[in-house]
This record gives sequence, C-alpha cells and structure tokens, in this order.
Amino acid sequence: MRNITLSADANTIDLARQRAASEHTTLNAEFRKWLDRYARRHQATRAQRSVRELRAKYGTGGRKFTRDEINER
Repeated sequence: MRNITLSADANTIDLARQRAASEHTTLNAEFRKWLDRYARRHQATRAQRSVRELRAKYGTGGRKFTRDEINER
C-alpha cells in the first residue's frame, strides 16, 4: 500500500477524526473507502457510456425477444 499526504484545515481534520471514532473506524479507513469509490465511479461511468453507445448502434428498435429466440444458436 502506498502513502499519500493531504492538506486540510486542522479543525476539519479533528471533526472528521471524532466522527470516525464515534463510528468505530479511523479517518484513514474512511479515506481509503472514499478513494476506492471515487476511482471506481469513473470506471462505472465509462462502462455505462459504452453500453449506451452499443445500444444506440445495435438497438432492437423496441422489439422484445422470446426466450427461445434469445437462446437460439
């Protein structure tokens, strides 16, 4: 695991540490969770964009397929 250094207002850090302690966690653990969500949200956005592009290009025109049609080989 790599370390990073952040700067923030001392009062904000103290308040965040107090909140984390009241939730039986640490500020470091909460930051790791936030960083993971932040990084993955970008991946999800790209995946959703790709799905939209594929649907636009290869749409069914609203047609619903039966189970047999979907499984046809």
